[in-house]
Amino acid sequence: MHSESDIKLICGVDEAGRGPLAGPVCAACVILDPDFKISGLADSKKISAKKRDDLTIAIKKHAKAWAIAYASVLEIDQLNILQASLLAMKRAVENLPIAPGMVLIDGTYCPQLDYPVRAVIKGDSKVAEISAASILAKTARDAEMLILHQHFPVYGFDQHKGYPTKKHIAALQEHGVSVVHRRSFSPVKKLCKF
Repeated sequence: MHSESDIKLICGVDEAGRGPLAGPVCAACVILDPDFKISGLADSKKISAKKRDDLTIAIKKHAKAWAIAYASVLEIDQLNILQASLLAMKRAVENLPIAPGMVLIDGTYCPQLDYPVRAVIKGDSKVAEISAASILAKTARDAEMLILHQHFPVYGFDQHKGYPTKKHIAALQEHGVSVVHRRSFSPVKKLCKF
């Protein structure tokens, strides 16, 4: 996919969970092995949960390197969701076991890194490394939301993963705001009794 990939290691980075009202934001980064092609990589939102799970196993097994990191609900509320997403991305890249030659970020904003970095709009559907990162971020965050569901079953996190669905809003109105809800997000903020 990249003519330069044999010269320098390309690291793709993406996040999952900017839109939900609850739970952390998750970022992942992946350096693919140019000698091992993983077929089926695409934007995580465009593939089924089963396919994402299968690809996650393949990516973790065959990529040269990968890492996953989070920014907490508290950090999201303190920093704002964009800055928290960039923080999670920075943490993911800094957790890589090998140094990338170039970091490609999905979207329009880049975290501050000690490596060359470039934003790629719609990168999750254009760059294999970013597609792989989007898949890891999505499956990791979904798994995290299933754990939160066990602690807070009344909200239905296993169904909507914290996104603002009608059921989630209804549960918020009925049960109030939990410690894993993002108080800086408008629908939650309205229900907070300060």
